Amino acid sequence: MCALLKQNPSCFERTAFPSHFTAGGLVVNADGSRLLLHHHRKLDRWLQFGGHCDGDPDVHRVARREALEESGIQGLILASERPFDLDIHEIPAHASDPLHYHYDVRFMFIAPESATPVLSEESNDLRWFTPGELTALPLDESLRRMIRKWQAIVARRAH
Repeated sequence: MCALLKQNPSCFERTAFPSHFTAGGLVVNADGSRLLLHHHRKLDRWLQFGGHCDGDPDVHRVARREALEESGIQGLILASERPFDLDIHEIPAHASDPLHYHYDVRFMFIAPESATPVLSEESNDLRWFTPGELTALPLDESLRRMIRKWQAIVARRAH
């Protein structure tokens, strides 16, 4: 990720190939017991919130924007200035975009206590999940890694 930053000044543009930055976030409820995911319409799978930076190098702002757009929850609280997770993943060629890589910077957000998610056009569904409910879902390994990190935080708080 550091090399991409140094080598490509346009790395925050979605047209920067073969790699560009994206940002997103894991949204947990106010007491940390449930996780909000959306069933992505285009990709047909459960995911955390996130998307392209579209030229904005402020990954905190991009992650917050994407989480708000896709969850509909106002007042999300950034849990830490430090990224919660970093991931580099391959994106298959589609339409005029060649095969490329997303350098994804991910944060954790805490939803206000009274938060009610609102379905966006990008999603088929939005749902709060308990850790137990998540085990039955066909999730990719990078999302499972974030879930394990979240569960470790919850376990530490319980002791």
